[in-house]
Amino acid sequence: MGELLETGMSAIRRVLTVFVSIILLAGCQEDGSQTSASNNDDIPSILSPQRDACQKDGGRWGRVPNSENFVCYRITRDANKTCSAKSDCEGLCLARSRTCAPQTPLYGCHEVLSSSGQRQTLCIE
Repeated sequence: MGELLETGMSAIRRVLTVFVSIILLAGCQEDGSQTSASNNDDIPSILSPQRDACQKDGGRWGRVPNSENFVCYRITRDANKTCSAKSDCEGLCLARSRTCAPQTPLYGCHEVLSSSGQRQTLCIE
């Protein structure tokens, strides 16, 4: 009887392990919200000239996070330069690091320094 119970428990553990593994692996799937130049295949043809101009000018064409829209991401000339106010940067002045943002636009919520050097939260969606 004990051996039968132990065999049954072992089978349950195996099934549970497989089930948990499947759930964990499903969580590793890409959600498609990353901005990437590889998403260019599904852009409407009307946007092709904008994409081409962006890439010709050194930008990276990609999706706006959590959106169906596209945008041209550009590396800022003063990326990672020390700053004390927005006026010191081409893009945003990041408050935590006190450096200029590495790209524009910079989506999401960030602590930034205003033109007067005041710390504020800025959210760009």
